[in-house]
Amino acid sequence: MSRTLFREVALADGRSDRLRIGLSALVEDGRLAWLRPMDDEGELGAADGLEVVDASGGTIVPGMVDGHSHVTLPGGAHWIDRIDDGPERLLTVADRNGRLLTRSGVRWARDVGSPRYPDPADGSRSRALALGLRDRWRADPSRPHIVAAGTWLDRSGTLPPAAHTVVAETADELLANAVGQLDEGADFLKLYLDGPDVDASPWTAAEVERVTTMAHARGARVTAHATRLTGARAGVLGGVDSIEHGDELDAELCAEMARRGTFLVSTLSVFGSWRGFGTTTGVPRFTNDEFLKRLAERSEKARTSVGLAHRSGVRIAAGTDGGGSVRAGQLAGEVELLVAAGLEPWQALGAATWCGGELLGNDAGALWEGGPADFFLVHGDPLSDPAALWRVWRVAWEG
Repeated sequence: MSRTLFREVALADGRSDRLRIGLSALVEDGRLAWLRPMDDEGELGAADGLEVVDASGGTIVPGMVDGHSHVTLPGGAHWIDRIDDGPERLLTVADRNGRLLTRSGVRWARDVGSPRYPDPADGSRSRALALGLRDRWRADPSRPHIVAAGTWLDRSGTLPPAAHTVVAETADELLANAVGQLDEGADFLKLYLDGPDVDASPWTAAEVERVTTMAHARGARVTAHATRLTGARAGVLGGVDSIEHGDELDAELCAEMARRGTFLVSTLSVFGSWRGFGTTTGVPRFTNDEFLKRLAERSEKARTSVGLAHRSGVRIAAGTDGGGSVRAGQLAGEVELLVAAGLEPWQALGAATWCGGELLGNDAGALWEGGPADFFLVHGDPLSDPAALWRVWRVAWEG
């Protein structure tokens, strides 16, 4: 039996604004045997085989949940071009991303869209690449657990063919594509509710409801990419379980989301990455004055939307869009941005831990005695200094 005692450690679990200090945590064979005050450790048993870690100055944080990630995509200023790199290259990228996520304290990654290819790693039929990764990574502690949406469900004329999505022209085709994604093994569905017409949702609330009714009957959840208010409204009224991005929410829709229990998955990190490309690259898209002006406006709208949703009682789960323009393993930055949008640090940490677990419908982001030792240690106090989440010095589930 492998045994590790973390002594003189603090705990920040995202459920309280108070840091618990002076604790010891015993891990046995990957399980959290107990978490108790240092002066109540009791009998530890034989010293042989027990690693005692001086964890002073460190804080235990539950393994985080990146609520919006794309594990097969590389991130960076050319992420749109890279989406068509082919399955072998994308799986190599995913392998690196998995290590980055784990080392940053992310135990669960909610993959909200991957290209649909035959999987060269296992010879499976054409389906979203993240589904095979999910299955292969289950027993690998150096990689996060994956909950995968399959590929994007979009309307013709929205995403480029290079994204390798499933495309619908009609509501009947949309429903058939949604059924097909579940049949291929998707854990949940991802509707793309930004469409070719920037002034209208690509699908009505009634058309969305056909998909959510079918999925819920099969025990699956549905989420919706919606950076515009029109798509977000159609998604919420159509019964989706969560809105991704939600950059243009208004008070009326936030109230409806709170009433229905619809999650908002924040991705404020995206705007910071775009801003950075304006100085770190020469890509014209990110350096012209008109883009920078629109970026400032969009970024402020998104920050305001998150703050409004929070004040309205909407449940918020933190995401990064890692693999999109953002690199994998940047969830600490999203927590900082949630604080800037109006959440208290403990609430922002909750959005990246147990609230992410509620989004997934499982116990991710939580700790309990006898449960998996899914926690990591940071140097410092993330409840007074959210930047402490960047200072990961040990990941317990890796050993």
